[in-house]
Amino acid sequence: MGLLDSIANQVICSLAASGDGRHAEVVNAIGGFIQQQGGLENLIANFHQKGLGNVVSSWVGTGQNLPISADQLTRVMGNAQVQAMAQKLGFSPQEMSSHLAEILPQVIDKLTPGGAVPAGGGLASVLGGLLKV
Repeated sequence: MGLLDSIANQVICSLAASGDGRHAEVVNAIGGFIQQQGGLENLIANFHQKGLGNVVSSWVGTGQNLPISADQLTRVMGNAQVQAMAQKLGFSPQEMSSHLAEILPQVIDKLTPGGAVPAGGGLASVLGGLLKV
């Protein structure tokens, strides 16, 4: 594991441990979702395509993170994806989208130190390992 992967792994583990057990489950689900999207760059591009580029750019950037509503997040992720995550974790879809709206900005912010997406897809192994945090 390279230095970047090691740092990202520490960040993700820290985020997962910062709340109760449910918080860790949501962080893990986010990691799986990012991996399903083909990585952080693709997820960020999806936000731009859905008209929320300014929001996701604030999470990547070094300034304050703009909020996202549960409805906006569901629009980007897709209702079926949110429902699948909710079912897996034992939340209602509304609870799941609310948790995601709260935690996803933190995850993306921490995975983009210095205001840029790490080059080379080095986070792939870390994201794959999230399910083991």
